[in-house]
Amino acid sequence: MSATPHARKCLLARMCYNNFTTWKGRAMQDTLEFIEKNLRAEIAPEELAARAGYSSWHFYRLFAGFTGLSVGGYILKRRLDRALEEISRGSRGVDAALAYGFDTYAGFYKAFVRAYGCSPKKYLALYGPHQSNQLEETMMKQYTKKELRSILANWDIPRDLPIEDVMIMDGTKTAPDIWIVGDYILRTGPRDQLINRLRIPKALAKQGIQSVVPELTKTGAEILDSRQAFSLTKKIPGASLSKAERFGEQRGAYGEQYGKSIARLHKALAAMEGDILPDETNLFRQVSEWALPDARKKNVQWKMGLSESFFENWLSEFGALYDELPKQLIHRDPNPGNILFDGDKVSGFVDFDLSERNVRLWDPCYCATGLLSEWRGVEDIQAKWPAVLEGILRGYDSVNPLTPEEKRAVYHVICAIQMICVACFEGELAKTNRDMLQYIVGKENFIRNIFA
Repeated sequence: MSATPHARKCLLARMCYNNFTTWKGRAMQDTLEFIEKNLRAEIAPEELAARAGYSSWHFYRLFAGFTGLSVGGYILKRRLDRALEEISRGSRGVDAALAYGFDTYAGFYKAFVRAYGCSPKKYLALYGPHQSNQLEETMMKQYTKKELRSILANWDIPRDLPIEDVMIMDGTKTAPDIWIVGDYILRTGPRDQLINRLRIPKALAKQGIQSVVPELTKTGAEILDSRQAFSLTKKIPGASLSKAERFGEQRGAYGEQYGKSIARLHKALAAMEGDILPDETNLFRQVSEWALPDARKKNVQWKMGLSESFFENWLSEFGALYDELPKQLIHRDPNPGNILFDGDKVSGFVDFDLSERNVRLWDPCYCATGLLSEWRGVEDIQAKWPAVLEGILRGYDSVNPLTPEEKRAVYHVICAIQMICVACFEGELAKTNRDMLQYIVGKENFIRNIFA
């Protein structure tokens, strides 16, 4: 793939789509267009707030909710991006820096290294010619509570149920396409996306596995078709474990519960695979042709310190194992937030958006890396995580035995997941995943010897 890291989006990000039909959306679109046209001039955040018709405080929160960045952070990123594009087209670095508001080339250089981990010259050597792209992809239509009440009137549910936003990322941003309505979940999105989201849960429910199923509208439809499509489902009893529980004294036992529940889910998914006809992913090809080359560049860009032998060994060893690994329909995103506990037992899984046919080893390994990704703010997580990983793998193996080839491939699949995440994410998430990959490579001997 030839796209730069700025243009490349994670599979999760591809689910977002542009919709500026509300006045808030139009205000933010106008703001971004104004910024884009004035990147060479001084831009005062207070001026942007006044143009949009908001107080500064409210505007800053609204802007961050739409773009995921502060006003100053967004402007700086766009200026760095545009200056880099001009440098890649042959402009002198000092000329591009001065054109986009930097007092000196040294100031531009320091800001660029802080943002991208290396010099502009090294970045262009790694990734080639650069094309700047306006960062609008995260915008979606914003609904008022009044609008949502009108939409909910299409279902036969109590009218006074509380409507709560769902927080994403670090809790500073709300998801614009999902709300908690009492004991229900309301979602919006393209009609085909919502239908696909319900296929697997409905099939699991037919097998007697507790899963979310659509609440029918007053007209008997599973999906409400309006300007945008909506679905309403009943929440599964239970909640995801807290960090304190996941990494507390019972972390090994909870790890086993994660592994056993994924194994039981896999048995059910394998039985229904012929009815679902899922998309198929070739993990070795995906990593070897895209994620690994990108991770190689990031290794240089951010001075991660991974040896070239790491990449070469992964290609040769996993390439030799890949064809022998069992493949089937998997969840694909069994992060801890998507696995619910009722008491000390798993009560169900949610969010099958990314389900596909892949190596079945992906799911237990992804559950483990999902836990590891929370190491910010968890004391001694680097010492605690190995027990959780071993619990997940041994729990899975006790219910749905792993083949000898799978046991030898655990380390490679975990590294594959991390290389994909390193290639996908930007910002603080990118740093977290780079740190995770370095940590996992440092734990190679332990991971390889779990089933030795």
